[in-house]
Amino acid sequence: METILYAIPGFGLAALLYTFIRSAWVTKQAAGNERMTEIARHIADGAMAFLKAEYKVLFYFVVIASIFLFYLGYTGENSHWTIVIAFIIGALFSAIAGFIGMRIATKANVRTAEAARTSLSRALNVSFAGGSVMGMGVAGLAVLGLGSLFIVLYYFFVYSVNGNVNGHEMEVALEVLTGFSLGAESIALFARVGGGIYTKAADVGADLVGKVEAGIPEDDPRNPATIADNVGDNVGDVAGMGADLFGSYVATILATMVLGREVVSQDNFGGMAPIILPMFIAGLGIVFSLIGMLFIRVKEGGNVQAALNLGNWISVALTAVGAYFAIHWLLPENMNLRNFEFTSNGVFIAVIVGLVVGTLMSIITEYYTAMGKKPVNSIVQQSSTGHATNIIAGLAVGMHSTVLPIIVLAAGIVLSYASAGLYGVAIAAAGMMATTAMQLAIDAFGPIADNAGGIAEMSELPKEVRGRTDILDAVGNTTAATGKGFAIASAALTSLALFAAFVGIAGISSIDLYKAPVLAGLFIGAMIPFIFSALAIAAVGRAAMAMVHEVRRQFREIPGIMEGTGQPEYEKCVAISTKAAIREMMLPGAIALIVPVVVGFGFRGVFDETPSAEILGGLLAGVTVSGVLMAMFQSNAGGAWDNAKKSFEKGVEINGKMEYKGSDAHKASVTGDTVGDPFKDTSGPSMNILIKLMSIVSLVIAPHIATERTPAIPEEPNLNMQLEQEAPSTVQHINPENTVIVAGLTAR
Repeated sequence: METILYAIPGFGLAALLYTFIRSAWVTKQAAGNERMTEIARHIADGAMAFLKAEYKVLFYFVVIASIFLFYLGYTGENSHWTIVIAFIIGALFSAIAGFIGMRIATKANVRTAEAARTSLSRALNVSFAGGSVMGMGVAGLAVLGLGSLFIVLYYFFVYSVNGNVNGHEMEVALEVLTGFSLGAESIALFARVGGGIYTKAADVGADLVGKVEAGIPEDDPRNPATIADNVGDNVGDVAGMGADLFGSYVATILATMVLGREVVSQDNFGGMAPIILPMFIAGLGIVFSLIGMLFIRVKEGGNVQAALNLGNWISVALTAVGAYFAIHWLLPENMNLRNFEFTSNGVFIAVIVGLVVGTLMSIITEYYTAMGKKPVNSIVQQSSTGHATNIIAGLAVGMHSTVLPIIVLAAGIVLSYASAGLYGVAIAAAGMMATTAMQLAIDAFGPIADNAGGIAEMSELPKEVRGRTDILDAVGNTTAATGKGFAIASAALTSLALFAAFVGIAGISSIDLYKAPVLAGLFIGAMIPFIFSALAIAAVGRAAMAMVHEVRRQFREIPGIMEGTGQPEYEKCVAISTKAAIREMMLPGAIALIVPVVVGFGFRGVFDETPSAEILGGLLAGVTVSGVLMAMFQSNAGGAWDNAKKSFEKGVEINGKMEYKGSDAHKASVTGDTVGDPFKDTSGPSMNILIKLMSIVSLVIAPHIATERTPAIPEEPNLNMQLEQEAPSTVQHINPENTVIVAGLTAR
């Protein structure tokens, strides 16, 4: 068993080694002429200034949260003060993940632009190398952090006491490990919301004044907000996304480990197999993602999307094969979780279900957001009759786009549960997230290519250079949209697994909707994603308004700016976005963190027949269902609006007439895209973190609000006989010594 435990952080170290080597390769590439490096330096300085300001504020948050966690851990019987250390490590690793992404993206963007002067193939190599650094860095940090911390906690709490995996000590060890996920998701929420506010404030301001009012192209150096817009690509789509997927990755693995603790099984690893399996599959996913990356190549004039799909499919296929052997090597033939019997084959089927659901969600998302498809075309056609009909069409597409994904998600939940119970639902999410390194590499290369196009435009490089970066950018827009669908599916499955873990630890056997307090909690939970979205979208609106006023002022007061002889004050626009993002991200983040604590502790003992844990369970159910639907609606509506606008750049036929950029229909599509920007890049993606973070906070406080706890199974020589008398259907005769290995405390 020790060999497997030590192998898990080894996977993480290997990923970080690849990150270091690939990052060095990107840095060695040519960075272009003086004008290009100057623009890239402005972008890098703005990005790092935001990150520094954000992390300074988050430092104080970590200190305050650590004090609260120390109190809980010190006073709680089923927790420990070391949860503070796990929380700080999780927050630190999440911050490092964002920093790695920001650093490599601001180096790869200008080098991609320079590579595009040579060929499309070379530009793809550089931009995807930057994305792979991000992907491997995030996966490596997650597996290294979880694996190493689990080893330390296992030896400190379990091995050093009695080595009994079934005892109270393992429960405490996993409760402390939950702190790592809480730290990761907390930083992720602030990074995603803050980054989203920054990037969309700059984007909306640049579009409204630059494109609509002044009639100048995107990324035109005359636009004072263009540097802030390009900084925003890194702040929101790279650093924010990196912290987001780091938190998702960790939460998925942790949820499976917590449920694995309750699995009754016979295995050759001391009862640890169901706990170790999700970490081991994640480690294999790193290896197979690396192999898939080797196949991403494209010739000049080739299909970039096909090349990325090939690498992704190879990673997914290898992960499925690797998971089969890992499952049958680690797990026994028969297992039981809360009176649900399942087999190792059932666990493998659940992993396959997770991979299929993730793939289908990506395909469906692409259909609703891709250029040339019916949903986007409907928005294009209705743009011809004005701004209002464009908005109406986009809202309709976003709402309609929830139907198929929910059906797929519901089918995935039912099938994975039928295959392996609640453990199957959790392992399905873990299997889906196993290739996070590849998924994030594909997602992150898009913003790098987008930045490269902006640098090419501002540096006045030849048109064929911008043409090559536009090809990469178009693919990046598609991968970004499909990546959001993938992230929503994983968040839904992970939240369900976290919810199941919460129910077990809190000691509630059921959540009764006939009880008025529980129903009230359900409605309040369903409301939270709406108020969260309202705050995020309003924040973008306020910041964008300040940006618009500043850009208009510069156009009005700086002589020669429209003629190209005057120098815009880029840094003032960067400062506006930075201050707005830092100020506005606090309240939405506080809601996600404080509401579960208030409900969990505030309603203890208030209702005689309804424990606060049950009310909190109703709240989580409402948040999860409402949040998943809001995430789908907003992300898909925003993506469809965006590509409807981009359709006019190539020219579209409306009522027998070709419409291009600058037409009235195009201006209507720009309005729709502007409305959709905070949908798809601020509030929509934040929904995923919101529902997971509230579940994790609830899981952390669950031991402190538990209503009843099933004691650890006592160590008696005739344990099989005792368990058979209590729950004969859940017990297997295992060995001549009449002992059973139970990876958990409860077997309902």
